[in-house]
Amino acid sequence: MNVLIITPPLVQLNAPYPSGAYLKSFFKNLGHNAKWLDLSIELVHEIFSHSGLEHLFALTEKKAMEKAKAAESQGDEETALNLRRYVLQSDLWINWIDDIVKILCDGTDVSTREICHKFMFSPNVPRGARMENYIANLDREPNADDTRNLATMALADLADYITVVFDKDFSLVRYAESISVNETSFAHIEKNIDTPILTEFYSRVLERLIHIEDRTLVCISVPFAGTFTPALFTGRWLKENFGDKVYVTLGGGFVNTELRDINETALGSYTDSLSYDRGYGSYKAWFDSGAFENFTDESIYKMTRIVPCSDGSVRIIKAIHESSACEKFENEITESNVPDYSDIDFSKYPRVADDTNPMQRLWSDGAWMKAYLAHGCYWHRCAFCDTTLDYVSSYKMTKIENLYKALSSQLDGHHIGGIHFVDEAMPPKAMVKFAELALADRQNISWWGNVRFEKVFTRDMADLVAAGGLIGVSGGIEIATGSGLDSISKGTDINSIVKACCAFKEAGILVHAYMIYGYFGETEQDTINSMETLRQLYEAGLLDSCFWHKFVLTRHSRIYSEWKEGKYPDLKPVEPKNAGIFAKNGLHFEGENRLAKFGDGLNASLQAWMHGEKLSMSVNKWFDFKTPAPTIPKDFIENAITLYEAERNSAWGKFPSVEKCRWLGGKIMRDGRHILWSYMQEEYRSKLPEGKDGIQKEFLDALDCLRCENFNPEPMKNFLAKNPEYEKIFRKLRGSGLVEI
Repeated sequence: MNVLIITPPLVQLNAPYPSGAYLKSFFKNLGHNAKWLDLSIELVHEIFSHSGLEHLFALTEKKAMEKAKAAESQGDEETALNLRRYVLQSDLWINWIDDIVKILCDGTDVSTREICHKFMFSPNVPRGARMENYIANLDREPNADDTRNLATMALADLADYITVVFDKDFSLVRYAESISVNETSFAHIEKNIDTPILTEFYSRVLERLIHIEDRTLVCISVPFAGTFTPALFTGRWLKENFGDKVYVTLGGGFVNTELRDINETALGSYTDSLSYDRGYGSYKAWFDSGAFENFTDESIYKMTRIVPCSDGSVRIIKAIHESSACEKFENEITESNVPDYSDIDFSKYPRVADDTNPMQRLWSDGAWMKAYLAHGCYWHRCAFCDTTLDYVSSYKMTKIENLYKALSSQLDGHHIGGIHFVDEAMPPKAMVKFAELALADRQNISWWGNVRFEKVFTRDMADLVAAGGLIGVSGGIEIATGSGLDSISKGTDINSIVKACCAFKEAGILVHAYMIYGYFGETEQDTINSMETLRQLYEAGLLDSCFWHKFVLTRHSRIYSEWKEGKYPDLKPVEPKNAGIFAKNGLHFEGENRLAKFGDGLNASLQAWMHGEKLSMSVNKWFDFKTPAPTIPKDFIENAITLYEAERNSAWGKFPSVEKCRWLGGKIMRDGRHILWSYMQEEYRSKLPEGKDGIQKEFLDALDCLRCENFNPEPMKNFLAKNPEYEKIFRKLRGSGLVEI
C-alpha cells in the first residue's frame, strides 16, 4: 500500500521532527511504499522566498500603512516607523530574502560568504528593529562573521511583521498554539482553522507537493499543540481533494496526551482515525483488520476510528489499549527499527543563531539528525511526569550497534555531522556503547541529548562519551533541594547531581538543567533555596544554561494517579467546567498560582547567569517583593564539589580492572625511558621502569590494544602478570587518558 507521512507546520526550523523518519522505516520494512514529506520546512521556504514575500507584501501593504498611521495618531512613533519601513523597504526584503535564507542554510552548494560583507555593511539592504538592536548591542565593531546572527534576526523581524499585520498566531517555531491550548470546544477550533498563513501560503505547499492517484494511508504527526490546527487543515484538504482515495490518521504527542478519550464526531471531517503512542501496533492491527477495504466495527489496538454511517451520522469506535500480541510486536519493532531520513534534504534547514550561550545554541544551530537510544524512560517514577503514558512508561532500549551503523551511514550520505538523541533520558549503558562504536569507527560525529543526573556518570564515563562525540547534555534537576527532590520522586540527590555535572564539565561537555517551580506543596522558602542552589551551580561553573518551567498538573502524571488512590489529601485538583477536548490532560489545582509571582525574577536571573553576569548577587534582589532569605549554606555546592573530587581521586588511586579499561590518550611517543602523550589539550610525561627496550615496547603495544578501535585486554593482562613492576605506571595513567568503565 502507498503510505504518505506528513509533518505539518511548524516545528523547529533547523531539523526535521523524527517521527516521520521512524514511521517511514517501519512502513518500508513492512513492504509498503512509504514517503515522508516535511511540510513544516516547506512552508518556511514558501513564505521566506522571493515569491513568498512578493505575495505577503501585496496582501499586507495597505493594512501595514493603516496600522502605522493609527500608531502615529496615538503617539507611538516607533511602531509607526517600523511598520512604514517594512513597506518602504519591501523591494529590498524581496530581493534579499533568498540570500538571507542561503546564509542560514549552510548545507547548500552555493557560496554565500561573498555577500555576507554586503549584507552586514551596505546601506542598501533591508533592516528591521531586531537587526538594528543586534548590531547596536555588539561590544565591538561588527564584521562578516556576524552575518548569520544578523540573518537570524532578519527572519525574526519578518516574523514580527507577519504577526502584526497578517496573522496574529504566526511564530517561527509553533503556529496557532494558543488556539489548541486555550479553546474549550472543537467548534471554536474549527472557526480558527482557516488562518491567513494556512490559506494563503500552506495551501500552496499542499497543492504543489501532494498528488495522490491510488489509495493511500496518510499519517499526519501532531507532536505539539501548535501543529494541531495545521494538521486539521491538512486532513480536511486531503479529504476534499482525494475523497475515498485517502485514509487519514492523526498521531503524535498532542494526540497521545490530549485526545485519548475523544468523543468529538466533527473530527470526521478532518481525519478517519487517531493512532496512539508509538503507532507500530495500531497500524499493524489496522492493516491486519482490512479496515480500509472492508468496514469492521471491531475495536482496533490503540486506534480510535471516526466512521461515517449510511444515514449521515458519525460513529466513534474507541481503541482497545491491551493486546499481548500487539505489545510484543511493538517492542520488537522498537528494538530494531532505525530512523530513515532518505526523503529529507538537510540543506533546506536554517541553522539559526539566536543566542550567544553555547548550550542554548545547540537546539537551533545545526541540522541535527534526531533519533533515540531507548524508547521511554528507564526511571519513569517522577511524580510530575506522564508516567502512565507509553512514551514514558514503556522502556525499551534499541539495538545500539544497528542504530549506530544506520545513523553513521545517513550522516555521511546527507553531509552532516550531528545527532540529537531525543530520549526521555539516554541510558548510560547505551551512551557508552554508542561512544565506543564511534571511537572504534574513528567517526568524527557530535551528539547530545537528555540524561538523568546520577552518580553513575563518573569522570571516566564522561571522558569516554566525550571522546566518542558527546558535546552536551540536558537533564532535570527540577527542585534543587533535598526535600524537593524527594517530593517529586526524582531518584537522585544533590551530591549525585553535582558529581554528574562535575564529571561532564571536566570532560568538556556542555550542561543544561530543567527546573520546576510552583510544584504542589512547594513553599516560598523551597523556591528561594532551589534558586540559591542553582546560583551556586552557575557560580561554580557546573551549568551552562537552564530553563524554569511552572509546574502543570496532568491527568497522566504519577502524582495525579496517586491522588486518585487517596494519597496527597492536600492536593485539590479543579475539574474544568464545560471542558472540551482540549482540557483533558492539563488540570488546575487550588493554590497553583501562589508562586507565579516568582516567574519574572527566576527567568531574569537565569538570563544573567547563563551569560556569566551577576553571579554573586543575592537571589532575593531579583524580586520586587519581600522573599525569605535562603537557608542553603553559602558553600553548599562547594562542599559537594570537594566530595566529588575526593571520590574521583580515590578511584584513580586504585588499580583498575584491565577488562574495563579503555585508552583514550592517543598516540604515545618514547623519549628515552620516558613516554609522552597528549590528552584533553594537556601534555603528559611518565617514566618507565628500567628494562629492555623490548619490554617497554611490549607495554606500549599492550596499551594500544586498549583503544576502542582494536580493543583487546588480554595483551595488557598478560604483560602485567609477567611484569608487575609496570602496575604502578599503569595506575598512574588514570585521569590522563586511561579510563575504567
